[in-house]
Amino acid sequence: MQKLVPADELLYHQTPETFATISQADIAWTEKLWGSLFARDGSIQLDVGIGKYHNRNVIDMFAGISRGKEQLTVRASRQLDADPERVGVGPLDYEVLEPLRKVRFVLQENDIVPIRFDLTITGVLPPFLEQKDSQREPQGFRVQSDLLRYHQASTVSGEIWIDGKRIEVRDEEWFGFRDHSWGVRMDVGEPAPDVFKHQRLDSNFLLTWSPMWLQRPDGTSYEIHHYLQWVDGAVTYFSGFENLPDGTQRPLQGLRDELKYDPDNRRLLGGTLTFDAGWGETRTIEIEPVSDTGFHLGTGLYFGFKGQRHGQWHGAEHLDGERYDDVSEANTAREVHQLRDCVIRCREGDAVGYGIFESMVIGEHPRYGLTKESSFL
Repeated sequence: MQKLVPADELLYHQTPETFATISQADIAWTEKLWGSLFARDGSIQLDVGIGKYHNRNVIDMFAGISRGKEQLTVRASRQLDADPERVGVGPLDYEVLEPLRKVRFVLQENDIVPIRFDLTITGVLPPFLEQKDSQREPQGFRVQSDLLRYHQASTVSGEIWIDGKRIEVRDEEWFGFRDHSWGVRMDVGEPAPDVFKHQRLDSNFLLTWSPMWLQRPDGTSYEIHHYLQWVDGAVTYFSGFENLPDGTQRPLQGLRDELKYDPDNRRLLGGTLTFDAGWGETRTIEIEPVSDTGFHLGTGLYFGFKGQRHGQWHGAEHLDGERYDDVSEANTAREVHQLRDCVIRCREGDAVGYGIFESMVIGEHPRYGLTKESSFL
């Protein structure tokens, strides 16, 4: 028989199953919450995430601070069915205050790193869907990604404690983005030992994802968002929109970038993004990093970290983390991976604002001056 859980009391069913059962048995099925929140002056950045892996019976989290070149991260995981209604893990909890507008993340004091926070994230625009990410594996026939995501530009308020010192967080001084995704996701758990494993580092690979909130002099605002994956000369996935305050989404058809990356750690240095807006129209956004590094997502287990991976079983309860003094150093960057939430300033004409720029530039890319020998995950 199926299992009943408290959520089955609600009038939200869409299949003849209980909420203890999802639509498929793929162990890569994931539901994830994420946020990257930052002081607008670039002095401090906070990243947070929760991942629920229904068919693995695991829920895990990470929360961390990027301050200058320093990065602190705490991680936890637990057995999902021991408390299926809690949207939280270890010291971290999540609460919806106003659906599709306001949420709250609370990190309690922990024994791993000296950080805690209580933050409310309030949308300044509606949440916007991205194109569904549906991709098959490069070799074979399995669908490796079947994922839907929405994100939201937001202000942030509350408080953060680092090393015993309190930092007040005010909406007018902080900004950020949050997202919520669900479906079959790539890079969940270790690949099965008896199946073919594609070696990503053997390809020339490019990934960029960026929501950018821009405000005009008259106070009106909008968002430009894109997500691009490119492998060996071919675009394998693209989603791009201009997102407007009334909820309207105007599709963008493609992207040409003129960006620069640090050859030692492949960190974004700035440049322009030019979007094909259709019918011969283009939109060009100038971007530049605000902070020294940006939060490196490897410590949040993106693409693995020191033998750990998203959704991995660590027992009924698990807690760990670390503190780095300088993640910009080349060898350290290779340990925490090049994927990071880089805070950017952006400009389109007289509209200015903020964004998050995530990038992975793997392999040889002559137009960026990057060689295969210097490549890393």
